[in-house]
Parts: sequence; C-alpha cells; structure tokens
Amino acid sequence: MSIALIGAPGAGKSTVGKRLARKLGKTFVDVDQRIEEVEGKPVSEIFADEGEEYFRALEQEATLELLAAYEVVSLGGGAVMNEAIQQALRDGGHEVIWLKVSIGQATRRVGMNKARPLLLGNVRGRLIELLRERNPVYEALATQIVETDGRGSSEVADELATERGADQ
Repeated sequence: MSIALIGAPGAGKSTVGKRLARKLGKTFVDVDQRIEEVEGKPVSEIFADEGEEYFRALEQEATLELLAAYEVVSLGGGAVMNEAIQQALRDGGHEVIWLKVSIGQATRRVGMNKARPLLLGNVRGRLIELLRERNPVYEALATQIVETDGRGSSEVADELATERGADQ
C-alpha cells in the first residue's frame, strides 16, 4: 500500500511527495519523471512526437507498476481519468491524498510552463476546463483532501507527515 498524491498541475504533488517521503523515511517516485527517464525525453515531447494516446498508455503502465513498488507516489494530473488507475487506487488499499488547489493558485504556480502540454495556450482557460472534468474524480478517489492554496510545500508535507506519526 502506498500514499498516492493526486491533483491538478501546480498542486505541488512532486514537491510535497519528495518532502513527505523523506520525513517518513519512505521511497518516493514521480510517475511523469519516471516516464521521462525511461523514454529519454520530456512529457511535452512525448505528447508532440507520439500523441496523447501513446503517453496515456505509458502513464497507465508506469502508474500501476510504481504504485506497487514505491511507498509515496506522485501521479500525473490526468492519470485519475484512466479506469485502470482509478480501480487500482480504489481497490489497492492506497492512501489517496488530493492536493486541492484553486484555479487562480494553479495558474500562478504553473505560469507558462511549456513542460505541461495540456496547458499550452490559454493556461487559465485550459485549467478551468481540466479541473471541471477532473475535480469530481479527484474527490471521489481521495481518502484525504488537503487544501494547498496559500501554503508552501513544506507546510503541507509537515502536516501530512505529522498526521502519519513522523517526528518533526
């Protein structure tokens, strides 16, 4: 059983995940980062070169494998839209923590980051569209919801680690 961090781009999944794992003395992996390592190129290039369908297949395989192998896992923002991943999160006994972020905060955090292919163009408009679709899924899968607006990753990671018995 692992701790799976889910949420929108800019929610802090990777940063909080690394800090949380370190505080708990657990292993950590970021699914998107692992895909980039295996493929030898950034997610944005995978999208451009191979298409979203190809990326989503890689994402499903990597997510299912990494949930079984690591103790703290940061999922890609759209991974929760995949039925197999949803089932693994629901049925695998994982703690699923939704790092919830507002549109305004996510837009500020993400900015014009070209490494996020689904947000190219009108970042705020795309985030509104993505979150309208994804938020109900994040909420349905979450065993815990953590508001991240106005909070640093250290504060969020400290709170989560303390709740899980880590010494501060």
